[in-house]
Amino acid sequence: MPTVLRWGPYRAFFYSNEGIEPAHIHVRREDREVKFWLRDLSIAANAGFPFHEINDIIRHLRSNRDELLAAWHEHFGN
Repeated sequence: MPTVLRWGPYRAFFYSNEGIEPAHIHVRREDREVKFWLRDLSIAANAGFPFHEINDIIRHLRSNRDELLAAWHEHFGN
């Protein structure tokens, strides 16, 4: 479960067995987790985050999107 980015209480990571899916990132805080497709930063799944907090997370991911995509491609080789 490689961690790609940390900020405040958040950790952005991907599961190593999900390389067959399109590029995406999971963000976790405490017992909450949300999954975003990196193509357009749309929500793939949300487990507990309120939408106002998701908007803040999206803003942060958008500013780091190139780094997140590079980490995905480096790890999965695609």
